Amino acid sequence: MGKGATSTLVTKGRGAGLATVSGPTEPPSSGEGYRDYGVNPFVTAAEDRLSTFAVDVDTASYTLARRKLLDAELPPKEAVRVEEFLNYFRYTYPAPTASDGPLAVHLDAAPSPYTPGRYLLRVGVQGRRLSVSERKPAHLTFLVDVSGSMQSPDRLPLAKRALRMLVDNLRDGDTVALVTYAGNVRRVLPPTGLEHKARIHSAIEDLSAGGSTAMASGIELAYQEAMKTLDGASVSRVVILSDGDANVGATSHEDILKTLRGHVKEGITVTTVGFGMGNYQDTMMEQLADQGNGNHYYVDSLMAARRIFQEQLGGTLEVIAQDVKLQVEFDPKQVARYRLVGYENRDIADRDFRNDRVDAGEIGSGHTVTALYELELKPGAGAGLATVRVRAKRPRGESATERTYAFPAGALARTFPEASADLRFATAVMGAAELLRRSPHAERWSLESVRDIARAATPAGNAEREEFLTLLERARPLLRGVAAR
Repeated sequence: MGKGATSTLVTKGRGAGLATVSGPTEPPSSGEGYRDYGVNPFVTAAEDRLSTFAVDVDTASYTLARRKLLDAELPPKEAVRVEEFLNYFRYTYPAPTASDGPLAVHLDAAPSPYTPGRYLLRVGVQGRRLSVSERKPAHLTFLVDVSGSMQSPDRLPLAKRALRMLVDNLRDGDTVALVTYAGNVRRVLPPTGLEHKARIHSAIEDLSAGGSTAMASGIELAYQEAMKTLDGASVSRVVILSDGDANVGATSHEDILKTLRGHVKEGITVTTVGFGMGNYQDTMMEQLADQGNGNHYYVDSLMAARRIFQEQLGGTLEVIAQDVKLQVEFDPKQVARYRLVGYENRDIADRDFRNDRVDAGEIGSGHTVTALYELELKPGAGAGLATVRVRAKRPRGESATERTYAFPAGALARTFPEASADLRFATAVMGAAELLRRSPHAERWSLESVRDIARAATPAGNAEREEFLTLLERARPLLRGVAAR
């Protein structure tokens, strides 16, 4: 995809055959690359009782929107992915038991505070958190964009600080390799153990920006380095730090993704970390992580880097379940209509749920996944209104195992204020994302009600949620300006 290009999908994701609903069209910021995946429609349960999608634990969309709002600018609606807003925040889901395996599922629901007569169903997945002693050795290859577009303080200088932080949180037995790309590619550091931490820090510190961008060639060299330490007893991951721009060599979106797909089966995963504004290629970075069986983050500050590379390092580095698919089956006797809010680019055809050759999402150590459905229920709905099936492979496994979870009788709150604080806060996050992407389903919703819901579900001292309240205040005049046009 070229700079500033967008494309609008008019079918539901990967072949399920349902039309999406599009909201008002507004161009993305000049020079930046986003893709419009549409908005999921309501589905009649009697006609199609199954909703199937791949999990997503990316968070880039939220931090990118935060950067825009703090700069007094609305994020392009194409940049707002509801699932990445939801999955940025921490929720208290029960940890998996020994019988659960690596994942546990939590279900709850409540009347919607936005639309009278509708309900919200939350599907929460909690990944098992590995202890420090359980974490496998990590062999990381840093692929750093040092092209001229990375010169500003919020790009390469911030990326260098993030990498130094990551190195300081690694341990004995881990290794680091460093590859850079600009007009050409360079092997700066071969795989180097943490006993040579000073050498690693020095190599990072010496990086400087200048030149054009040969991303595809950089990916090839990074994989060559990663292959040197690949074995069945450790984690091998390429960490790409870039603004996603590419203008030398195989620069088309599809050509670069093809380069990546050729290496995925070798067992090397990818983390993409985006930096900068103005020419940021969100679609490229998100799809690199998707095709590379990894996660996509956007770093707008040292705080964001600390969250990824220090506080949540285990989940960033180590996959505990791969090709994770969720299938929600709605009981047509209890559910009239439903819609999945978000996950438009993670849709999987219902027939492919048990097809283990179909790629899906990955969950890292301690990761959580949250999805919200908007429902129209029939009288007397309750226990069994939905059944969730989770299908996942062990890391590098060939066949998946499947578990089933039925909606329990006590999980439906009588009123929204009686719902758990976590469900209420997730409802606020979803509402904000729907308004920011100008979803046609949210035309009668208000940011004021979103703010009130979030405030009531934010305990004192919760900095993550308090920051969200601040962003809502930043968004209010900007959204009013859009509505007035």
